[in-house]
Amino acid sequence: MELVGEFVRVETDPDHPAVAVVRIDRPKALNALNGQVTGEIAVAATRVAADASVRAVVLYGGERAFVAGADIKEMAELTHAQMLEYSRALQNALTSVARIPKPVVAAISGYALGGGCELALCADFRVAGEKARLGQPEIQLGVIPGAGGTQRLPRLVGPSRAKEMVFSGRHVRAEEALRIGLVDEVVPDAEVYSAGMAMAARYTDGPAVALAAAKEAVDRGLETDLDTGLEIERLQFSGLFATEDQKTGMRSFIEHGPGKATFQGR
Repeated sequence: MELVGEFVRVETDPDHPAVAVVRIDRPKALNALNGQVTGEIAVAATRVAADASVRAVVLYGGERAFVAGADIKEMAELTHAQMLEYSRALQNALTSVARIPKPVVAAISGYALGGGCELALCADFRVAGEKARLGQPEIQLGVIPGAGGTQRLPRLVGPSRAKEMVFSGRHVRAEEALRIGLVDEVVPDAEVYSAGMAMAARYTDGPAVALAAAKEAVDRGLETDLDTGLEIERLQFSGLFATEDQKTGMRSFIEHGPGKATFQGR
């Protein structure tokens, strides 16, 4: 275990040593995101992104809650000028999670609301417990999502569904979240952590540079027009011919057939 700060740490599961777990642990506040937690998440994201021994990442908040939301008590009396800085730090922290160049899985137990839902949206995949609740309830406070909810959510579930969730602020149950594509798998609550680890572990033996390139191509491509996205893809594809894993993968395919290569992540 590597301590990042008081409320966030990076753990390694002995059964899956190539998967790093970014563990949010502020139990008295149901892992609510205050300035300190946000900063610690950013540090954790930077560390796992840079660690070559980490091949995939799981975001986990424990059995009671993933992240129940932002710390409203901390932000309620902030001025406009103060919120400009506060929101910038929050967005930057969550974007650092979204930019981790490795497969990232959010393992969601309990509540993932407001900033918690926005953090889950930064993952590549989401697995939720049967009793999990997701949503963007900021409208009930007289504001809107401020850390990606109006941008990442419609890209995932479509603009109409996203607007309905944001406009109403309602909580979405796990089974509906699965139906609309907000989560990718629903499991019994007791199995959330193990299911998240299993999902992340699928990618630990893959070609790390190619996985990073695939993530970059998809994510950057969604932010632009089709022609630009295709050019991003072409350049990423071509660049992989400078890697050892490309030589290994194609040579293995020719000699032994598909799916038998052993990649080194180089």
